[in-house]
Amino acid sequence: MQSTDLLVNLVTALAVAFAGGLLAARLGQSAVLGYLLAGMAIGPYTPGFVGDVATVDALANIGIILLLFAIGVQLSFRDLLRVGPVALVGGTVQVVLIIGLGYGVGLALGWSHIQSLFLGAVVSNSSSTVISKVLGDRGEAGSPHGQIALAWSTVQDLGTVVLVVVLSSLAGAGDGLVTDLLWSTGKATAFLLLAVPAGVAVLPWFFARVAALRQREIFVLAVAAVAFGTAYVSSFFGLSLALGAFVAGVVVGESDLSHQILAEVLPLRDIFSGLFFVSIGMLVDPGFVLRNVPLVLLVAGLIVGAKGLLSGAIIAVAGYPARTAALAGAALAQSAEFSFLLARLGTDLGAVSSTAFSLMLSGAVASIVTAPGLHRLALPLAAWLDVRLPARRLPEALEPPSAEAGRVPVVICGYGRVGRMVGTALRRRGLSFVVIEQDRRVVESLWKEGVPAYQGSAENRVLLERVGLERAKVLVVAIPDPVAARQLVDHAREVNPRLDIVARAYSEEERAFLEERGVTEAVVAERELALELTRHTLRRMGVGTLEIQALLQRLRGGRE
Repeated sequence: MQSTDLLVNLVTALAVAFAGGLLAARLGQSAVLGYLLAGMAIGPYTPGFVGDVATVDALANIGIILLLFAIGVQLSFRDLLRVGPVALVGGTVQVVLIIGLGYGVGLALGWSHIQSLFLGAVVSNSSSTVISKVLGDRGEAGSPHGQIALAWSTVQDLGTVVLVVVLSSLAGAGDGLVTDLLWSTGKATAFLLLAVPAGVAVLPWFFARVAALRQREIFVLAVAAVAFGTAYVSSFFGLSLALGAFVAGVVVGESDLSHQILAEVLPLRDIFSGLFFVSIGMLVDPGFVLRNVPLVLLVAGLIVGAKGLLSGAIIAVAGYPARTAALAGAALAQSAEFSFLLARLGTDLGAVSSTAFSLMLSGAVASIVTAPGLHRLALPLAAWLDVRLPARRLPEALEPPSAEAGRVPVVICGYGRVGRMVGTALRRRGLSFVVIEQDRRVVESLWKEGVPAYQGSAENRVLLERVGLERAKVLVVAIPDPVAARQLVDHAREVNPRLDIVARAYSEEERAFLEERGVTEAVVAERELALELTRHTLRRMGVGTLEIQALLQRLRGGRE
């Protein structure tokens, strides 16, 4: 009978998760929102079928382990170090300040000290999943604000590990608070000192040997055994299963097989993490939300308003352009996975009441709903700030060449991998050019090399006037932001109708749109890759060079 109940609840939870995720996707929202709404639909606070909370919760524990393991594997210390102190220092400062603000709000609401701390912890975190989806849908994941937001979220994820240990200790502490906290910290440190070196020394060797068998099902079992085994071992140190799984993921993520491991675990993660969010949704009382709209808006305001503004301000103070700061702040103005995990931890420890839990979750859900729209609203604000705040001036010796000197430069907007390759080719031919780039370190590096460069957003009209766009012969648009690229192209055509513009595009639709706006040539990276592969294959098959060139030309023109 128990097995039948388990099957019924599993099937029901999966079915409603699918329906909720499908609805959220159709509405352009994160699937997490759909899973939460699905949980509310089968929860005890709504009419109709009521799932067994304990059964779904048991299944959700599997989801927690897989979710945290996958997040750990995806965590990139290289990306974190590449962005630099703005994420490491800024993210830490933001978490501490928002926890303090949330703590103060909780006390003002009459909550206990520990419950107020949980509120601050819940609102301090941002979801890398939501950030990736919102920015990825707009082709901005590789933009400066996208890289900062994702690295910033990574710092928050690492901070959650500390928060789990500290809050668990505080929630269970009696008179010996300091002793309990030191004891919990010591056990967590001992676990890390044992797990991390052992994992780094053994796991790469272990997975390499398993992969050499070329048996996919055995490799999947090995990954699952490591994830669940490490989570189980962490429980002997008084730590949560989620924390153990996250540490295992971080260790595995540094191995050469991390991508294969992640690919194998993602399908399982997607299934069971959906159940985790369904279980969270089952605990939310919709009636409570309707009766306490002002309080829900207050929590949502802490997440969206306070956290978003504070994050943007810190990034601006670090010296990044106003546009980057505004868009990164907007991307970070939401909550999700770890916020739900912390709220759930609070209820499991008896530190957070059902009322406070519903309030925290409702505010987090509201922030997820507003995330895509908030990013769209931030775009005109970012452009407005970027125009009115002056770009950083160059040393006098590095000012762009003037028309009187007879040196009309190429203007390169964006000096990442694409723009750098163009610049290298121009320098080898002795041709002058000017660079507009948002990354301050790249600009300073160019200064040292004697290359005229400006830090700022490429669509900033004031900055474009300074580089002499009206006198340029060629404009290279190599920025990973399609919205900014469109604005840049429109302005370039206004000030210099004869300007030759070449731009990168992320899709055929984007290429067609840019060419309609006056771009001389828009290059789609995937299409050029396919054409190069075609050229090589045809040449190896004995097809003549002229015939290959003719065929590729027809393919580029869409005539084949």
